[in-house]
Amino acid sequence: MQIARWGITAALIVASAALAAPVLAPPAAPGPQVQPFVRVPAGRIAITHVRIIDGTGAPAMDDRTLLVDGAKIAAIQDPGAPVPAGYRTIDGTGETVIPGIVGMHNHMFYIARPNLTPAGHADEPLVVPEMIFTAPRLYLAAGVTTMRTTGSVEPYADLNVKQKIDSGAMPGPHMNVTGPYLEGPNSAFIQMHQLRDADDARQTVAFWADQGVNSYKAYMNITRAELGAAIKEAHRRGLKLTGHLCSVTYPEAAALGIDDLEHGFFVNTQLDPGKKPDLCPSSGGTPTLDAMTPGSAEANALIKLLIDSHVAVTSTLPVFEQSLPLHGPLNPRAMTVLTPQAREDYLYLRNIAASRGSTPRALAFEQAYKNDVALEYQFAKSGGLLLAGPDPTGNGGVIPGFGDQREIELLVQDAGFTPVEAIRIATLNGAIFMGLGDRIGSIAAGKDADLLLIKGNPAADIADVEKVDTVFKDGVGYDSAKLLESVKGRYGRY
Repeated sequence: MQIARWGITAALIVASAALAAPVLAPPAAPGPQVQPFVRVPAGRIAITHVRIIDGTGAPAMDDRTLLVDGAKIAAIQDPGAPVPAGYRTIDGTGETVIPGIVGMHNHMFYIARPNLTPAGHADEPLVVPEMIFTAPRLYLAAGVTTMRTTGSVEPYADLNVKQKIDSGAMPGPHMNVTGPYLEGPNSAFIQMHQLRDADDARQTVAFWADQGVNSYKAYMNITRAELGAAIKEAHRRGLKLTGHLCSVTYPEAAALGIDDLEHGFFVNTQLDPGKKPDLCPSSGGTPTLDAMTPGSAEANALIKLLIDSHVAVTSTLPVFEQSLPLHGPLNPRAMTVLTPQAREDYLYLRNIAASRGSTPRALAFEQAYKNDVALEYQFAKSGGLLLAGPDPTGNGGVIPGFGDQREIELLVQDAGFTPVEAIRIATLNGAIFMGLGDRIGSIAAGKDADLLLIKGNPAADIADVEKVDTVFKDGVGYDSAKLLESVKGRYGRY
């Protein structure tokens, strides 16, 4: 895959650099709030006898020595090669190193439903509190070393969190900060600005580019004119725009020049009966997904159009898995980070989904889910750039970091990718999309030392991606367990 194929011209990237802080800021020394989580200080580090999954999709390499020099990967040594003088040795026997996860549909907020009852009733309006303290720690603990916020409800907060992380004042991943949702009228979210017209869309993009955001996301009720104006202004600034669409179909968005489409093929409405231009139908794309069976003429045409138009697709299987009765296991480690109220609310909604059992509605969604994962597989195998992210929203069961790991598992378990293919989708593909494939996303000499040390072998059992022990970001090794302990019982509060 050619990295340049998915990039924006170098001149535009240079032009935008003066406005947006780089996604990958220069390494900063961990400050007092970060130092307690440092297990391995930056320096010359040799991880010996370790298995390496390099993120390119190539087979795992056994019994290697990985040399890290400061913030960079120095070399991968063959079995038996001596460790150079001056390196601190870490015995990696029985462990695996993979690239840091590049989360491409991540958020800094939590969806709260006021006064939710066991029957699922909640009071309006829906509230979206920012998880400034817990979310960055959860992402880093799980191995997300770079993330795109993919829609912000508090963009200033996200920008300021990024600045603090980049300066070493807060623990967390590198951040690609997405501006506020580009949304039209009738939004379900009271905290979103509702665009008035195409000029408002252009001005919104321009304003937030000047504030330093790195990307944009269009939402469900945007019009084609507004979307086109937003894309044009974003591209003029050297920035990319993705979309969780509904009012605009996938072919319409591709024609307008969109860079990425969120949620796989779940929210395409092109075949929904009665679809009207610029309006989101109540059917929300389900009829289109039901009709667009993998390998059908409609599916083949759409996938070819997206690939020819250089449009990436982001898979977000964990948030849809929650609608499949008991499909997703109840993760005890993830449950411990929730506040008691957040955990109770999630269990209410999980029980409601489980009670649907084999109802026609549940069976219909199960088939739609099967169509989507097969379409994602077909898209990737046809040459499309498939990205990965969890979308920690929905019923509250998709939690930052844990959801990123689950996405990788589902790409294998449900979509049919091999473990090394799924790891590439969740690492190198995201880096390529952001124009950072020469820095992160795979393990090679000269690249940034953003790495996960895992106790196990995810090449043989993809569930081992959950066994993150140490997370290296810019060559500093962070203790995953300590980060998780610091947010226990707090996610959903702050």
